[in-house]
Amino acid sequence: MATVREAFFNVARQLKLTTIFGNPGSTEETFLQNFPPDFRYVLALQEAPAVAMADAFSQVTGEAVLVNLHTAAGMGNALGNIESAWYNRAPLIITAGQQTREMLLMEPYLTNAQPHLIAQPYVKWSYEPARAEDVPGALLRAYLTAIQPPAGPVFLSIPMDDADKPCPREPSIRFVERRLGADPVLLEPVIKALGKARSPALIMGGAVDQSGGWDDAVRLAERLRCGVWAAPAEGRPGFPESHPLYRGTLPAAIGPLAEQLRGHDVIVVIGAPVFRYYPYIPGEYIPAGAHLYHITDDASEAARAPVGDSFLADPGRACAVLAHAVAQSERSAPPPMAELAVPAAGRRITPDFLYYSIEQARPADSVVTQESLSTMKQLRQRLPTAHPRSFFSMSSGVLGYGLAAAAGVALAEQDAPRPRKVISIVGDGSANYVIQALWTAAQHELPILFVIVRNGAYNILKSFARQLDTPNVPGLDLPGLDFVSIAKGYGVDGERIAEPERLKETLTRAMSCGKPYLLEVEVDPQIPSLL
Repeated sequence: MATVREAFFNVARQLKLTTIFGNPGSTEETFLQNFPPDFRYVLALQEAPAVAMADAFSQVTGEAVLVNLHTAAGMGNALGNIESAWYNRAPLIITAGQQTREMLLMEPYLTNAQPHLIAQPYVKWSYEPARAEDVPGALLRAYLTAIQPPAGPVFLSIPMDDADKPCPREPSIRFVERRLGADPVLLEPVIKALGKARSPALIMGGAVDQSGGWDDAVRLAERLRCGVWAAPAEGRPGFPESHPLYRGTLPAAIGPLAEQLRGHDVIVVIGAPVFRYYPYIPGEYIPAGAHLYHITDDASEAARAPVGDSFLADPGRACAVLAHAVAQSERSAPPPMAELAVPAAGRRITPDFLYYSIEQARPADSVVTQESLSTMKQLRQRLPTAHPRSFFSMSSGVLGYGLAAAAGVALAEQDAPRPRKVISIVGDGSANYVIQALWTAAQHELPILFVIVRNGAYNILKSFARQLDTPNVPGLDLPGLDFVSIAKGYGVDGERIAEPERLKETLTRAMSCGKPYLLEVEVDPQIPSLL
C-alpha cells in the first residue's frame, strides 16, 4: 500500500505539477524526503520570492504550479506575494507543513494555529485535511479549485506526521473545464449596443491575455475601428500596446478616468474590474450619457462594479464572439497616438531616456517583468508590449515581486522551444524586498538582465505625498545602497552606470550576456506626477 507521501506525488505527477517552488522548513521535510527524481525543486531563499517566481512561471506557462512554504510565520513572509498572485489570477497550490497531529492541541513550536485563516482573504480555498489519507484527495481538489475561473491561489496545511501513513485509495483524476463559455445570446445586449454606438471604446484587462483572447481582441477592435485602453492597475496587458488603435492606460482615479473617456457613448470593459482606483479623486464613474458593459469571468468583479451592466463570460471567448457578431464599421478609425520624440541625452540619465534605450537594445520578442512604480507610465510608453504573455507586474500594490518574477519567467522560458530574453526592471526601493531572488537566478544560470532604476528614494511615495498634500513624511530616502556589490554576493555579475553617453553600449553588451547580469542605473531623481 502506498504511503500518503507517495500518493501525493503520484497525484501531482498526473496533474503535471512536477516543478515546485519553495523554501522548506523542518515541518516540510517529512514530505520532501526521498524527493522523486522526475520532480524539480526550485529553491528560493525566502518564502516571498518563492511565491513570486511561481506566480510568473504559472502566468507564462498557463498552468497550475506547486509552492512549498514553511508553516506559521513562513506563510506570513509570503503573504504579500500571495496577494499579488490573487490579483494576477495565478493558479498556485500553496502547501505548508503543520506540526504533528498528536501535539496540535498543545500548540507546540511552529504550530500554524489558524491554518484556515492565515492566507485569507487571498486564496480561493484553504484546508487542513481531517485525516492523513485525505491529503492526496485534498491536493486534487486544490488543483481543480485553483484552475477554475477566476484562477487563483489555494492553500493546504499538511501535518508533518501524515507523510508515512498508509493511503488505502488514491483519488481518481478528474477533468474540470477551466474556462467559461461566451454565449452570443447572453452577449446580445453588448452586440446590439456596439452596433448602434456612435463612438465606442474598448477597455482590455489582463484576463484577456490569460484566456487566450489577444488576437480576438485585436480583431474586435479593428472591426469596430475604435480606441482601446488598458484597464488601470493591471499586472499584464490584454491588448498590443504597439497597435495603432491603442490609446494608453486609463488613470486609476474616478474623475480623471471618466474625463479620459469623455465623448464615448458605449464603453465595453473586458477581463478587468470596473475599476481599480487609487488615489481618490471624486467625479462621475463614466461620462454623462455613456453606458458601460462589463464582461468578466469573476462574479465578485461583477458584483462590486459601481456602474454598468455585467456579463459572466470567458473574456477571450467573448472577444471572439463579439468580433464575429459585430459588423465591420464604416467610421474612420481614430488616428494613431503621436509618436514620442527621441529623448535627448542630457547631463543625467532620465527614466525616459533609460526606457527608450532599453527599447532600442532589446530583442523584439523579449519579456519584461516590472516593478518601478514611480516611472511605470514612462516605462509602458517607451517599452510597448506587442506580443501575448510578454509583460508581467504585480497587481496588488505590495512590493517584492519584480526580481523574483523574472526568475520564474526565465525558468519557464528555459523549457520553451525558443526561449525569449527576460528583462527585469525594478526600482531601488522595490528591489530590496526580494533581493534574494538573484541567488536563484545565479544557481540556475538564468540569462536575465536585471535593471535597477536607482533614484535613491521611494519616489512613488513622494508622488503620493504631493497628491495627498502630506509634506515632511519620513523614511522616503534610500541612501547608501550598492546593488552591484549585493549582486556579486549572490553570484551575479554587474556594473553601475550614470553616464548617458555610455548607456547604449552598456545595454547592448549586457543584453547579450548568457547568464544573469545586473545593471544599476543612476537616474535623475525628479519626482513625477502621480497621474
